[in-house]
Amino acid sequence: MKKSDFFYDLPEELIAQHPIEPRDHSRLMTVDRVSGEIEHKHFYDILDELKAGDCLILNNTRVLPARIYGIKEDTGARVEFLLLTNRGDDVWECITGPGKRAKPGTKFTFGNGILRAEVLDVLEGGNRLAKFYCEGNFYNNLEKVGQMPLPPYITARLENQERYQTVYSKERGSAAAPTAGLHFTNELMDKIKAKGVNIGYVTLHVGLGTFRPVKADDITQHHMHSEHYWLPAETAELINTAKKNGGRVIAVGTTSCRTLESVASFEGEIKESEGWTDIFIYPGYEFKCIDALITNFHLPESTLIMLVSAFCGYENTMNFYKRAVEEKYRFFSFGDAVFIG
Repeated sequence: MKKSDFFYDLPEELIAQHPIEPRDHSRLMTVDRVSGEIEHKHFYDILDELKAGDCLILNNTRVLPARIYGIKEDTGARVEFLLLTNRGDDVWECITGPGKRAKPGTKFTFGNGILRAEVLDVLEGGNRLAKFYCEGNFYNNLEKVGQMPLPPYITARLENQERYQTVYSKERGSAAAPTAGLHFTNELMDKIKAKGVNIGYVTLHVGLGTFRPVKADDITQHHMHSEHYWLPAETAELINTAKKNGGRVIAVGTTSCRTLESVASFEGEIKESEGWTDIFIYPGYEFKCIDALITNFHLPESTLIMLVSAFCGYENTMNFYKRAVEEKYRFFSFGDAVFIG
């Protein structure tokens, strides 16, 4: 298939600039992936779509305040770092700007010395490897100096940083939020559990490469970046029990979906697993784990809309996106959601 097959026309005013309050009052489209039938609801109606014995899988990654501004130690020139991937021992892969100021051996300071960094290497593609230094815990210091790395299509100021975190976020490490989970409240999750639905967690630290444009016209020539994931034993047990008893495995977001499908592909079964995945799911892929998907509305020609098309069917997907535009749903990170079952 071609990249252009996944284009749709989106009016700019439908790109959500602010999250809905309360979280679960965003709109919810439901799509039957067999018939293509569409219904219009609100997210709190997700209870009607879930059944006792189902298993809901959430990505509990927590977004880092990964955008930091500092100065070059020898000249005082201003620089921006965007932290992408923790390589261990406080060494991070970063995007820097301006890049010419971040040559190997160059040192920078952030927040009047709360964080310091030295560039170690320039990677293929221009990203930098930088070693960070600080007193005490790196993440605690990053919280003091960093800003939330909102996507470029969100131009409005975010007053409450926690609104770009899920209420169940726990494991620090993402450069972007798993946005399908932003619709859940603690109260809604309590109601879901009370209905007899089991909730399990995976961790996939979302890299900005998730949003990297597909440049090749032939989508099979696109290469995904790699992201770190972890599926714990207790989650594997919940999934296998649900499958055994006829329940559905419902992935909340494309990141949860990619984690589950990666483990099923790599291991041949769902079991405790940790590693790196660059799985690229597009039409023709045979799903090995998930039975339903909760997700947001994604950018045209993105790998995310390709994943949705693989699960829901290409014609169904492009049809419900057309309907979403007609019905003026809110799009992207702070936008509305769709349940595909």
